[in-house]
Amino acid sequence: MRIAFVFSSKAGMAAWWRKYHGDDQKAEEQEPPPDWLAECDSEETIAAINGALTERWEVIPIESDDEAYNQLRSSKPDLVFNIAEGIAGPNREAYIPTICEMLGLPYTGSDPLTLSLCLDKSRAKEILSYYRIPNPKFWILNGVKENWNGVELPSIVKPLYEGSSKGIRDNSVVKTYDELEARVSEVVERYQQPALVERFLKGREFTVGVLGNLPRLEILPIVEIDHSYLPPGANPIYSYEAKWVWDQPSNPLPLFSCPARLSRALKNKIEEVVIRTWKALRLRDWSRLDLRLDETGEPNILEVNPLPGILPKPEDNSCLPKAARTAGYTYAGLIQRVVEIACERYGLKP
Repeated sequence: MRIAFVFSSKAGMAAWWRKYHGDDQKAEEQEPPPDWLAECDSEETIAAINGALTERWEVIPIESDDEAYNQLRSSKPDLVFNIAEGIAGPNREAYIPTICEMLGLPYTGSDPLTLSLCLDKSRAKEILSYYRIPNPKFWILNGVKENWNGVELPSIVKPLYEGSSKGIRDNSVVKTYDELEARVSEVVERYQQPALVERFLKGREFTVGVLGNLPRLEILPIVEIDHSYLPPGANPIYSYEAKWVWDQPSNPLPLFSCPARLSRALKNKIEEVVIRTWKALRLRDWSRLDLRLDETGEPNILEVNPLPGILPKPEDNSCLPKAARTAGYTYAGLIQRVVEIACERYGLKP
């Protein structure tokens, strides 16, 4: 079987930025936010995934830039292994799956609609709310001070459609309206998109990896994020600093407990919410879902990641590989299992 492996590398996306923002001087004047490339994968991750795939199949590596369509059309792979985050816009994660559907190519993961809905957090939350799946109360603010008095504090301020903790800083938890105004203005100006403001939940935080398709889902061991290991004075959130600055492979923070220590009742509650979310958003093949307990101990969905991060080294503290290792998968085995799941869905023989 021939697999096209489509990715968004940090170098490739930086080259795209330079290509579409003119000369070097103009590009410097219009520099993206410092964390703009956080979602893109390192050469190490790309090499690890490529190695896992080539253990069993012929692999065609493809950067998810403006040449991806032509490369996919000419190579005609049997399956596309997609981890591409895209290059710009609220629908960027849907670009490669949309191309695959145009070309009639089977691909791993969720479809373009689900990817776009999950990246635009408010749309995902609206669907969850319709199905009465717990998630924090929220407001969409565009920087114009209208009806802000209805916002409950404390809240957390995020960009509306970003991932990898982009725009979620340690100071994103706001306790006053002055802080709210400052953070919303910062998000709108820096990321050129509205801000999602959610009522801040103070309970325990978890992330749950899932493999498979309904009705057969494999819920991996639940990971708990222990905020007590953050630096003194830090807000109890998995912020950009916590993910990329304070937690380094050379000095990893013991933030994660896997499997999480849970009562049977709480474990069942979390898994029930995860399955209901999977069904409501029509997730496919693999995903990672972030949850937090509210004041009553009820698990609330914070975010759904249908293109989960999969850094290869244990010290990278990448949660889906961590959960998979606890379940008995090697890193290569996790990648290969996703291929098998997608092939089962399409009726292909891997």
